[in-house]
Amino acid sequence: MNKELIMPTEMTIKDKKQLVKGNVIRAAVFARSKVIEVMTADNERYYFIYYKNTLIYGDKLDKVEEGTFISKAFSEGLVIQSPHPLATALIPHLSVSIPNKSRLFPQLEIHFSLEEMAYIATTLDSFIEKEQLIKTIDKVFFHFRRDGNFMKSFQVLQMLNNFAPAFKSAKDRMGSQEFHSYHHFYHSSSLPAIFKKDPLYVEIHCFKNRSNPEERILLEEILSKQDGLIGLLLWLETADKLQEPKSIEKYTEIALSFVTMEEWIPILGEVNINPFCELPETKSIIQKMLQKGHYTQAALCLLNFIDDLPASYDAFLKEIWENSDSKFVIAHFDEFIKLLQHLPHDEKSKQLEQKVFQIAAILLEEHDLNTVHEKLAPIQTLHPDSEVIRKINEMFELEENPDRMMELGDFYAEFKQFDKAIDCFFWEMELQPQNPSPVRKICKMYQNKGMVNEAAAYQKVYAQLKRNQETG
Repeated sequence: MNKELIMPTEMTIKDKKQLVKGNVIRAAVFARSKVIEVMTADNERYYFIYYKNTLIYGDKLDKVEEGTFISKAFSEGLVIQSPHPLATALIPHLSVSIPNKSRLFPQLEIHFSLEEMAYIATTLDSFIEKEQLIKTIDKVFFHFRRDGNFMKSFQVLQMLNNFAPAFKSAKDRMGSQEFHSYHHFYHSSSLPAIFKKDPLYVEIHCFKNRSNPEERILLEEILSKQDGLIGLLLWLETADKLQEPKSIEKYTEIALSFVTMEEWIPILGEVNINPFCELPETKSIIQKMLQKGHYTQAALCLLNFIDDLPASYDAFLKEIWENSDSKFVIAHFDEFIKLLQHLPHDEKSKQLEQKVFQIAAILLEEHDLNTVHEKLAPIQTLHPDSEVIRKINEMFELEENPDRMMELGDFYAEFKQFDKAIDCFFWEMELQPQNPSPVRKICKMYQNKGMVNEAAAYQKVYAQLKRNQETG
């Protein structure tokens, strides 16, 4: 995705009594949970855990340990790398305060069910000792069992066993006779049937196994009723393999709740969907950009699809070429070469020459002549009569001929490469120390550079050589 026009998502963090600002580096969705990674100007990294869009906890971490929930979220979840148009939509608040760790679980118990609190505990192992989390989950288990709610106690026990498979007590309880019927229910029932009893389990199971068609379909159904944004990210994960027009239209409608069409176009490009072939309304979007003079934005949208654009976009491409800054063209040179192939070969020779001249001048400033010659070769293929390219070709040949440095210098001067021109004229001046012509040219180059003292010095040398010539 072209990210030149996407601003990074900035977050403000209240850490104890200090305010810290940082940019979101990436975000990961894992079922009902999210992880946001933020980097400060001092390269410190903060991580924040959310559950159902509620901030649970966060803090600064020097390292994310392998096997923790945060590590799993970024390796197995739906990940967005920043900057990304959907990043801001994914983060509930761009200003957060790190919760008090000592009051964390009492607060969670107020806002969430006990089984949800048990699950949330499994996501906090980067911040809280695992033994403490095990004890917290275990307490929830015993609470349900004491109340005679064996189904919920079994649900929590499954979480605990998955979270801490080496915890022998949980393993022993899983195999006990009192939970045999629940084992049978989870292993023999369909996922929709289990969902009625344990929606959290099914949602997490389907998310982990979303590569399987059955689980993915059910997960899509669940998300369609809960969270359109997560459903959108789920679709984007495999959209490049399932390019069905109805599906693209459906998720475009959902996406426009979170981003603009201008932002949605490059997102589709990232999953290899050409919006200019699939969505007719995109043409009017580009037209409006150009009417507002947003040529760079329009170019960044179209250049991704330059190999497969309908012919009706050629007029837009011509307008973009004529109005794009030369430095921007160079930054996307390969794509602009393809753009030129869409343009008619007549009527624009003068305009083309002006643009190619500007491009050549910038390239000569940044690269050696051989590199410039190679970079501009594709333009010669498309426009063999270009006078600018002819001059570059001639310069390329002159560079190997020390007897024609004056000519090479004149070419450099024409392209406003005054330092390189001076080098050529110096060479000639050393070969012909009595010839005033290269000295006069050096004087002129310093004048063009605004170096008055140097120009005056060479003007004196030139005047002396001219007098010597006249009296000789």
